[in-house]
Amino acid sequence: MFYTNKAGGDYAELLRWRLFFFTNEGNEPVPIHAEKGEMECKFWIKVDEFEIEKSIGYHMNPNFRKEIRKIIYEHFDYIVEEWNQYFMK
Repeated sequence: MFYTNKAGGDYAELLRWRLFFFTNEGNEPVPIHAEKGEMECKFWIKVDEFEIEKSIGYHMNPNFRKEIRKIIYEHFDYIVEEWNQYFMK
């Protein structure tokens, strides 16, 4: 389950990655942010295509990019459902 933090975003912990949303990202495809230690990244989830697209990434090597993509794909429906619950209120 995603939890709301004081900054207004929602977050979940999956395999030591913190996944979260921001409430002010406009009309982008479903944006999911992830961080683990010094690493952080943002992906856009394209629901209709069952696809994710990398937007940005910092301090990430190819193995960690692969790991977070896998986590997002494995939890694709869950992330989209949580995003819809929060933003379609």
